[in-house]
Amino acid sequence: MVSILVAMALGIGYRNQQLQNLAAFDELTQVANRRYFDQYLETALKQHPYLSLILCDVDYFKAFNDLYGHPAGDRCLQQVAQAISLSIRESDLVARYGGEEFVVVLPSTTAETAAEIAARIQQHIRQAAIVHEGSQVSEWVTLSCGSASVSPGFSLPRLQLVQYADESLYEAKQSGRNQVVASQWQTREAKGASI
Repeated sequence: MVSILVAMALGIGYRNQQLQNLAAFDELTQVANRRYFDQYLETALKQHPYLSLILCDVDYFKAFNDLYGHPAGDRCLQQVAQAISLSIRESDLVARYGGEEFVVVLPSTTAETAAEIAARIQQHIRQAAIVHEGSQVSEWVTLSCGSASVSPGFSLPRLQLVQYADESLYEAKQSGRNQVVASQWQTREAKGASI
């Protein structure tokens, strides 16, 4: 009887762990999902005076899917997630933000270090050498990245930090893609205060 109860308890514990993993990780890419990212960022903003965020978008991913098919698109996203994961530190978090977008949370990280990490992400993407004949910027898969950072003396709500990173990502895409653009939100805020 005791062995049956122990086996049942172990089975329940295993199922609970599986449910927690499903709630926190993207099934396709095996990185954190959007829900977990939102929770993690909210906590990280309270705990770290320096924090940076990088939003990454696979350039011309729709063209990739149209040219190679959705199964190849899935493999591409898996490889991109792996390349990003290889580029970051243990203290950082990579999550699938949605579709072909990924986000990296960099606790205790200045804007300068975030730029170095974003460059390392792009280097790992190049090294993955994923062929992309439908791209207008390269024969390989590339990423556009936008970053935003907070530092001591400045505080931002989670959604505002994401918005600034998203605006930087948009600028990277509008400026030709396959590049990193860092947010200048502190400069904008200072100018707005002096007007």
